Amino acid sequence: MTDIKSLTFDALAEILAAEGCESYRTAQVFRWLYKDRVADFSEMTNLSAKLRERLADRFFISRPEILRSQVSSDGETAKLLYGFADGNAVETVLMKYKHGSTVCISTQAGCRMGCRFCASTKRGLKRNLTVSEMLDQIIFTERQFCVKISNVVLMGTGEPLDNFDNVTAFIAMATDERCLGLSVRGISLSTCGLVERIRQLREMRLGLTLSVSLHAPNDEIRRRIMPVAAKYKMSDLLAEVKEYADYTKRRVAIEYTLIKGINDSDENARELASKLRGIMAHVNLIPLNPSKECEWERPSPARMRAFLNALEREHISATVRRELGTDIDAACGQLRLRYDNEKERADA
Repeated sequence: MTDIKSLTFDALAEILAAEGCESYRTAQVFRWLYKDRVADFSEMTNLSAKLRERLADRFFISRPEILRSQVSSDGETAKLLYGFADGNAVETVLMKYKHGSTVCISTQAGCRMGCRFCASTKRGLKRNLTVSEMLDQIIFTERQFCVKISNVVLMGTGEPLDNFDNVTAFIAMATDERCLGLSVRGISLSTCGLVERIRQLREMRLGLTLSVSLHAPNDEIRRRIMPVAAKYKMSDLLAEVKEYADYTKRRVAIEYTLIKGINDSDENARELASKLRGIMAHVNLIPLNPSKECEWERPSPARMRAFLNALEREHISATVRRELGTDIDAACGQLRLRYDNEKERADA
């Protein structure tokens, strides 16, 4: 059976036309799926009983299970662990701001990038998520917390550009007025730096906001903490980042996790500034999230301020990211890793 929510409007229209359906039926089905958000074809009451039966025979409507739900003590952040039929689980984080609600979604079950400070990669990559599994993280988070999502960040478990075809199809669906109707300017994609995929993304002219996980001022340090750096030189990555920013006229976010004694010195800040000069970018400084899976520590608040000040003296736009949800395992992969460990112990 086919996952109907992974089909574009045009793809579904082609299938229904081949079945002899009137052209307007596709719009009706899409409305039931994405506006009324029904869970079963039998609920599509303006379709004939025969057509509903034919749809049910050929398609299924995806519906993930909520395995865990955690809400931060201040109520501003919530984390959901979604489970799928094959036993895989992914995390979704809801962040509430004065200007609206943002959801951070996963694009893969696990991750093969191997960044040493990230819990998402500890068990490797299980599989890519489908288009519907990404859409459902938005749909069911809205339903669970009775909110309207205005912004989406592809920064949860997984490397979005390692699931390129499904992610770009998801973006097309999410921004389709007949589906979720989100603005492309409200979608941000975070990558650890797959250079050829960033280039391909630029050539597609989507214009979405790009975030690049740099986390180091030079290749030597980056290779130490990010295995992907063995394939891509920082000079090549930053050249493509500049091309992307120049083309889209949108500032690229440079993600930089501060790790005590590894990449947090004033000298590191000055070197980072020298690499970013001339690029339309903003640096998001991220204190390392404490985790028993990580061997490193976060710098002191004073050291983080000193690093920020060093960047600003070099006229580099930068901020220390506001921390949300540290009391609910809100860093990428932590809740999923804990769930997998518990499940493994229970099965033993």
